Amino acid sequence: MKELNVYLNFSETDKIFVGTLAESGNRIFFEYDASFLLDPLWLSPYKLPPKPGLFEHKDKDFGPVFGLFDDSLPDGWGLLLMDRFLRKQGVDTDRLSVLDRLAFLGKHTMGALIYEPAAKHEKTDKHLDLDALAQQSRQIMEGEAVDVLPALMKAGGSPGGARPKILAGVKGNTLLSDEHDLPPGFEPWMIKFNSTQDSPDAGAVEFAYSMMAKQAGIIMPETRLFESGPQSRYFGIKRFDRKHNRRFHVHTFGNLIHSNFRTPECDYETFLKVVLDLTKNHKDLEKGFRRMIFNVMANNRDDHVKNFAFMLDAKKEWTLTPAYDLTFSKGPGGEHSMSISGESGTPGKKEVLRLGEKTGLSFHKIRDIIGEVAASIERWPDFAKAANVGEQTRSQIWKKIKTNLSFF
Repeated sequence: MKELNVYLNFSETDKIFVGTLAESGNRIFFEYDASFLLDPLWLSPYKLPPKPGLFEHKDKDFGPVFGLFDDSLPDGWGLLLMDRFLRKQGVDTDRLSVLDRLAFLGKHTMGALIYEPAAKHEKTDKHLDLDALAQQSRQIMEGEAVDVLPALMKAGGSPGGARPKILAGVKGNTLLSDEHDLPPGFEPWMIKFNSTQDSPDAGAVEFAYSMMAKQAGIIMPETRLFESGPQSRYFGIKRFDRKHNRRFHVHTFGNLIHSNFRTPECDYETFLKVVLDLTKNHKDLEKGFRRMIFNVMANNRDDHVKNFAFMLDAKKEWTLTPAYDLTFSKGPGGEHSMSISGESGTPGKKEVLRLGEKTGLSFHKIRDIIGEVAASIERWPDFAKAANVGEQTRSQIWKKIKTNLSFF
């Protein structure tokens, strides 16, 4: 039997033993520690409520492990990078278990959960060269037989999502590999590179979308374009699961309810119901509804269940996290990953009014949100121009946006 100790590592002086994760054959178990249950935090209220006894993960259709711990694991890009790195070390990745991967990540995880005993990591130069890492990531995505730079593994091994990305400490134009503790003045950021399927100005598009979203009243972290030349522009977003060197517990919506993000079967109605049930805050419900309207109008159809998340704040209360991964996307089969009142192809005013009223929002509030978001979306050409999005890309997106707006 393999075992891992799970901790909440809010800071170097605030580390809480949560419990033990175990694997026997193809069965996964978790048990909260008795000391944690004396004053428990509801880290995963729906699937792992804090109570004594052994939990067995039986929801194999969802994934190989409880959603609480799946949020510590990387998705497409991070998994690819991890496997390339481990194969280079002579590890048969086909024989790796979920616990092996969590042990490999150790404290190099998103959020506040860490795992011990952790595997040792190769030391690397802390300073990062974005162009070199971007080129390395493209070679990896294209399947070339290249060595995985230790810096890329260290900086990019834990993020989720399919696009290449790294975690970095940022101070002005100086970037450091995202160590557990950053020097004074450095802030934790995530920086994305283009995948082989992206247009050359994908970073500029996402930056323009972030400006457009903020203008629409959507709360987002600070964003910027990291530039090292006319053709080297990388989208960056400040991390909300960190504040200086303090970590916060984050749980994605999909993993909270055990909904597989690869299967587009969820509706925004479920999301909004969970927002209100978990946060007990009507303002968070309005925030979630506003993001839905933005995604519909702006044609962000990669709106799957892991692109929404919740966080335990400093008061240990659940809140909807700031928005992330807002950009133009055609979506699976040209449709939204999450449907709106059952419609995922051409949702419009009828569907959002029905859903908004069903979740307890007044007609006047719904009308105001629609108007405020639309007023920002209609300025896409301005935001695109400010971000230096190429004319062809700008026009293609504007054509689709105008079609979406016509449904309102």
